[in-house]
Amino acid sequence: MPRRARPEMSVDDLNFYIQGLFTSDLTLKALLVSGEIAEFKRHTSGHCYFTLLGAETRLSCALFKRDAEILPQWPRDGDGVLVEGSVGAYPPRGVYQLYARRIIPVGEGATGRARQELRQRLEAEGLFHPALKRPLPPYPEHAAVITSATGAALRDVLRIASRRYPLCEITVIPALVQGAGAPDSIVRALVRAGKFERLDCVLLVRGGGSREDLVPFDDERVARAVRSCPWPVVSGVGHEIDETLCDLAADVRASTPSAAAELVFPDRRVLLSQLRGANRVLRERMAHRVRDLHGRLGMELEGLRRAMGRRIADARGQLAVRAASLNALSPLAALSRGFVTAEAEGRRVLSVKGLQVGEGLTVRFQDGRADCQVRALKRKRKKRS
Repeated sequence: MPRRARPEMSVDDLNFYIQGLFTSDLTLKALLVSGEIAEFKRHTSGHCYFTLLGAETRLSCALFKRDAEILPQWPRDGDGVLVEGSVGAYPPRGVYQLYARRIIPVGEGATGRARQELRQRLEAEGLFHPALKRPLPPYPEHAAVITSATGAALRDVLRIASRRYPLCEITVIPALVQGAGAPDSIVRALVRAGKFERLDCVLLVRGGGSREDLVPFDDERVARAVRSCPWPVVSGVGHEIDETLCDLAADVRASTPSAAAELVFPDRRVLLSQLRGANRVLRERMAHRVRDLHGRLGMELEGLRRAMGRRIADARGQLAVRAASLNALSPLAALSRGFVTAEAEGRRVLSVKGLQVGEGLTVRFQDGRADCQVRALKRKRKKRS
């Protein structure tokens, strides 16, 4: 049986065919490769090229300018790293390489240098400036907790909140807090928290672990997301001695998740004690005020009584003067001096011209009257000039 002829392929056809194989493989589209950096070079174009060493093999890597711009100046030959990216072929040179999108330090030395360099850059931008810090509300009504849904940190926060201040509503926003996928997960959770209509604060917490476990909280994207959150953020990550860039970006830094909960949620027992004390002080002040007003009212009444006494005395004096004036003009006063008045048939008699002999006449004295009859009339003659 004759052998089948093999298809003839050009170099270009083969390279492009191999490139298609890399492109269609889903595993090669999103990788996280661990290794040791070697031959790291930053080209004048802005692209970075390096080799990732394994125990027995090596892998060529490229980091393009758009991703290299956020890369700190920390990579050195010999640094242990995790490289996130995809594998593809480069037909012009007939090679395949790892196209890196992000480089994550895993060695203590590399991690420390990366964190320090990033901290200096963010400090120069003012991302950690104290003027940006927002105060926590004294009595929160709604708080969000960003952490692992199954971690001890969440249980500690919920337990302390329930004991100290059960009035606050708590929304749990689950997120990865460890591993290469943690930074993206934390950023998404912070963005989600920012979309709430109202939150009093956000607690970003994670329990203790090794310093390497806290690397996601030193990620630049996480630090910027913390600072961009519209609500005050409390960072409670790791142990008391640990400090992350997330802590520096947050509005309030707590040493542990439990400490973060105690900062956010006031102790209801303390509040009740303060309310009782305030009530007691208010009652004492009200009693003092009432006593003070009572004393002032007594003084005012005494002053009013004295003023009224003076007014009455003045009025009595004026009344006496006016009574004396009226008394001087009163007919009764004339009667008291011996004068009398005469009336005939109810009318006042002022002259003898209105009288007739035999007519009845009433003569009034100071102490009574006398009914008389006119027996004779005698008129007074006018004197001649």
